[in-house]
Amino acid sequence: MTQSVVVQVGQCGNQIGCRFWDLALREHAHTNKNGYYDESLSSFFRNVDSSRENASDIPLGDAKSKICALKARAVLVDMEEGVVSGIMKGPLRDVFDYNQLISDVSGSGNNWAVGHKMYGPQYREAILESVRRAAEACDCLQCFFILHSMGGGTGSGVGTYILDLLEEEYPEIYRFVTAIYPSADDDVITSPYNSVLAMHQLTENADCVLPIENQALIDIVNKVKTSTGKPSITSSKGAIVQGKNEQPFDAMNNIAANLLLNMTSSARFEGSLNVDLNEISMNLVPFPKLHYLVSSQTPLYTLADTNLPPRRLDQMFSEAFSKDHQLIKADPKHSLYLACALIVRGNVQVSDIRRNIDRLKPSLKFIGWNNEGWKTGLCNVPPVGQPYSLLTLANNTCIVNTFSNLKDRFTKLYKRKAHMHHYTHIDGMEMSDFDCASESLLGLIGEYSRLDKQGTAAPDAPRLTVL
Repeated sequence: MTQSVVVQVGQCGNQIGCRFWDLALREHAHTNKNGYYDESLSSFFRNVDSSRENASDIPLGDAKSKICALKARAVLVDMEEGVVSGIMKGPLRDVFDYNQLISDVSGSGNNWAVGHKMYGPQYREAILESVRRAAEACDCLQCFFILHSMGGGTGSGVGTYILDLLEEEYPEIYRFVTAIYPSADDDVITSPYNSVLAMHQLTENADCVLPIENQALIDIVNKVKTSTGKPSITSSKGAIVQGKNEQPFDAMNNIAANLLLNMTSSARFEGSLNVDLNEISMNLVPFPKLHYLVSSQTPLYTLADTNLPPRRLDQMFSEAFSKDHQLIKADPKHSLYLACALIVRGNVQVSDIRRNIDRLKPSLKFIGWNNEGWKTGLCNVPPVGQPYSLLTLANNTCIVNTFSNLKDRFTKLYKRKAHMHHYTHIDGMEMSDFDCASESLLGLIGEYSRLDKQGTAAPDAPRLTVL
């Protein structure tokens, strides 16, 4: 069994990470009735003997050791200590080691340059040491998951600095990034700068990126809460109406955390058709830099939704390809699929998956050289409280909409050189960084647009390996 380490950066990354660890503990508590530390738990948790003066890890052994104290395989980074301090005072405080926390006081001021050029180098050794501890506690480290936002300073700046470090120090370990993109009416006026500068790093140094748009999460939560008769979120700037025991943005963070839970289900539980994390990159990324995957999932539910009516299986597959269930603001049915993965959880037969693929395929447009570009996975363990679930990960040219909108917002600021002095006064930050990042984004848009118009491959185009 392989292990993964989660690196959560900035306020957004740590809040999503907190939701992920909470939900993961619930899932494992639901399936692990005997209280043993088994392979399933070891994928994301260590078993620590805290009774000794120097706490030590209890090895997996024959998977019959009793759980003593579970510790998350995580590194928590934030240059403003509020969120991390809140986590360490909350119900999950015992899940994290203090030596895996890195924080400052003043924050990055919503400035990519402060995070990437100042705080990154300043905390380089501390970050490397924390990552090294987490990596050495793994028997077979397979993947780093980096969670961060794109619009702020710490998430975009320090987050991509850490991604660079991982590429440099652990080049053979997969790097999956879950990145939250800001809304068009985001209250951080420089968020387009931060996002475009961060995207350059994601394009160069990540193996897979799962973009999630903040506005898509808002719309999903509004739809779910409206259908259940609960108050909705008015806008990205509006007040968040909280339910009992809910924190601000918990409903949105819960959806993002469920994406990670479903994607890693095969790494954590048994399945008749498990999908390894390396297979996602192998099957869904035909060209190295075109590694941005559009995700959707069903059912969609928030923490307050405990008794959702079960979906019919065919309805679940149809929903997963509808625009209302996408985690970005796009409709993949109207664009070109390069490849698509279906990760199903629960008591579902492979024949049911194949039947739904055959049913949906005529309405989907696949690139000519990968007409059979489906990757399917089936994990036997469903989410808590649901009979089954479905996550789709698609390499689809509809991602151009997200990138083009970001480019337009960036250009409006950059052509006036608005707020540039906040960036260029940081040591190591040059105007050329903006130009390189802009050119990188334009190149990415151009490649996806070319494939969308082409629709068929050049004679020497690579063919994906599919199951």
